[in-house]
Amino acid sequence: MIKRLNEIKIRLTDKELEDINKRAKESGYAREHYIRTVLNGCIPKPMPPMDYHKMMNEFRCIGTNLNQIAHKAHALNVIDADRYDTAVQLFIDSLGKIMDAMLLPEKIKN
Repeated sequence: MIKRLNEIKIRLTDKELEDINKRAKESGYAREHYIRTVLNGCIPKPMPPMDYHKMMNEFRCIGTNLNQIAHKAHALNVIDADRYDTAVQLFIDSLGKIMDAMLLPEKIKN
Protein backbone atom coordinates (compact mmCIF):
# COMPACT_ATOMS: atom_id res chain seq x y z
CA MET A 1 0.00 0.00 0.00
CA ILE A 2 1.27 3.44 -0.91
CA LYS A 3 1.77 5.74 2.04
CA ARG A 4 1.04 9.31 1.12
CA LEU A 5 2.60 11.48 3.78
CA ASN A 6 3.10 14.71 1.83
CA GLU A 7 0.38 17.30 1.71
CA ILE A 8 -0.11 20.27 -0.60
CA LYS A 9 -2.57 23.00 0.22
CA ILE A 10 -3.93 25.13 -2.59
CA ARG A 11 -6.58 27.79 -2.67
CA LEU A 12 -9.41 27.51 -5.17
CA THR A 13 -12.35 29.68 -6.03
CA ASP A 14 -15.78 28.27 -5.33
CA LYS A 15 -16.20 27.69 -9.07
CA GLU A 16 -12.89 25.79 -9.37
CA LEU A 17 -13.72 23.57 -6.40
CA GLU A 18 -17.22 22.97 -7.73
CA ASP A 19 -15.75 22.01 -11.13
CA ILE A 20 -13.26 19.53 -9.63
CA ASN A 21 -15.94 18.00 -7.39
CA LYS A 22 -18.33 17.68 -10.35
CA ARG A 23 -15.74 16.03 -12.60
CA ALA A 24 -14.62 13.66 -9.85
CA LYS A 25 -18.21 12.64 -9.16
CA GLU A 26 -18.92 12.11 -12.87
CA SER A 27 -15.89 9.84 -13.15
CA GLY A 28 -16.75 7.91 -9.99
CA TYR A 29 -13.37 8.80 -8.48
CA ALA A 30 -12.72 10.34 -5.10
CA ARG A 31 -11.62 13.96 -5.52
CA GLU A 32 -8.04 13.20 -4.45
CA HIS A 33 -7.82 10.21 -6.82
CA TYR A 34 -9.20 12.35 -9.64
CA ILE A 35 -6.57 15.06 -9.06
CA ARG A 36 -3.73 12.48 -8.88
CA THR A 37 -4.93 10.92 -12.15
CA VAL A 38 -4.90 14.32 -13.87
CA LEU A 39 -1.44 15.05 -12.45
CA ASN A 40 -0.27 11.73 -13.92
CA GLY A 41 -1.30 12.94 -17.36
CA CYS A 42 -4.72 11.31 -17.79
CA ILE A 43 -8.26 12.63 -17.86
CA PRO A 44 -10.76 10.20 -16.31
CA LYS A 45 -13.85 9.53 -18.37
CA PRO A 46 -17.33 9.91 -16.93
CA MET A 47 -18.85 6.75 -15.51
CA PRO A 48 -20.84 4.93 -18.16
CA PRO A 49 -24.61 4.71 -17.67
CA MET A 50 -26.11 1.65 -15.99
CA ASP A 51 -27.25 0.43 -19.41
CA TYR A 52 -23.58 -0.02 -20.30
CA HIS A 53 -23.08 -2.44 -17.41
CA LYS A 54 -26.21 -4.38 -18.34
CA MET A 55 -25.05 -4.56 -21.96
CA MET A 56 -21.57 -5.74 -20.95
CA ASN A 57 -23.13 -8.42 -18.75
CA GLU A 58 -25.16 -9.64 -21.73
CA PHE A 59 -22.00 -9.70 -23.86
CA ARG A 60 -20.25 -11.80 -21.21
CA CYS A 61 -23.16 -14.26 -21.24
CA ILE A 62 -22.96 -14.46 -25.03
CA GLY A 63 -19.22 -15.04 -24.80
CA THR A 64 -19.72 -17.81 -22.27
CA ASN A 65 -22.29 -19.49 -24.52
CA LEU A 66 -19.95 -19.21 -27.50
CA ASN A 67 -17.17 -20.77 -25.46
CA GLN A 68 -19.40 -23.71 -24.48
CA ILE A 69 -20.40 -24.20 -28.12
CA ALA A 70 -16.74 -24.11 -29.12
CA HIS A 71 -15.86 -26.85 -26.64
CA LYS A 72 -18.61 -29.06 -28.01
CA ALA A 73 -17.68 -28.24 -31.63
CA HIS A 74 -14.07 -29.20 -31.00
CA ALA A 75 -15.07 -32.43 -29.31
CA LEU A 76 -17.51 -33.47 -32.05
CA ASN A 77 -15.59 -31.86 -34.95
CA VAL A 78 -18.90 -30.81 -36.55
CA ILE A 79 -18.06 -27.25 -37.64
CA ASP A 80 -15.07 -25.38 -39.00
CA ALA A 81 -13.40 -24.97 -35.62
CA ASP A 82 -10.67 -22.60 -36.85
CA ARG A 83 -13.20 -20.23 -38.42
CA TYR A 84 -15.34 -20.37 -35.28
CA ASP A 85 -12.33 -19.70 -33.04
CA THR A 86 -11.37 -16.70 -35.18
CA ALA A 87 -14.89 -15.27 -34.87
CA VAL A 88 -14.92 -15.78 -31.08
CA GLN A 89 -11.53 -14.11 -30.75
CA LEU A 90 -12.81 -11.16 -32.79
CA PHE A 91 -15.80 -10.93 -30.42
CA ILE A 92 -13.51 -10.97 -27.36
CA ASP A 93 -11.18 -8.36 -28.86
CA SER A 94 -14.09 -6.09 -29.75
CA LEU A 95 -15.50 -6.41 -26.26
CA GLY A 96 -12.13 -5.39 -24.81
CA LYS A 97 -11.95 -2.35 -27.08
CA ILE A 98 -15.44 -1.25 -26.01
CA MET A 99 -14.49 -1.58 -22.34
CA ASP A 100 -11.24 0.34 -22.83
CA ALA A 101 -13.01 3.12 -24.75
CA MET A 102 -15.64 3.53 -22.05
CA LEU A 103 -13.59 3.07 -18.90
CA LEU A 104 -9.88 3.86 -19.26
CA PRO A 105 -8.73 7.43 -18.67
CA GLU A 106 -7.38 9.25 -21.73
CA LYS A 107 -3.83 10.56 -21.85
CA ILE A 108 -3.59 14.34 -21.89
CA LYS A 109 -2.49 15.50 -25.34
CA ASN A 110 0.33 18.03 -25.28
